[in-house]
Amino acid sequence: MIEEGKKAPNFTLPATNGGKIKLSELQGSPVVLYFYPKDATPGCTTEACDFRDYHGDFEKLGVKVLGMSADPMKAHEKFSEKHELPFPLVSDEEKKTLEKYGVWQEKKMYGKTFMGIVRSTVIIDENGKVVKVWPKVKVKGHVEEVLDVVRNLVSAG
Repeated sequence: MIEEGKKAPNFTLPATNGGKIKLSELQGSPVVLYFYPKDATPGCTTEACDFRDYHGDFEKLGVKVLGMSADPMKAHEKFSEKHELPFPLVSDEEKKTLEKYGVWQEKKMYGKTFMGIVRSTVIIDENGKVVKVWPKVKVKGHVEEVLDVVRNLVSAG
């Protein structure tokens, strides 16, 4: 898992905003980058909708929100439209960025071992430095917690 205090690995990946997102081009604003296992699954839908419901609060603070998974763009677009997500979903089908952030890990479910995305959130400051990491996120109440940290970051800056 990426460590707090490190420079956030840059990436240029396709996103639901109709183009590509390049992390380095977002410098100057804090970024909340959340990693989730799969579009249209119950936990991921709840998390995306929570970020949607609090999006205005993040926007007022000048914070960009991005969701990332390994799902293809077609799945992202369908998921984003269905739930009216006001922020881009980024697709990393090759899993290179997911690996750089350390969220592509071995997981176990029903006695089977497989590789997958560990639900995690990273806050990157306006200079591109990782200031907060949540590994193995529990969805309930998570977005509110992220918002609290972001409020403190913005008011301190």
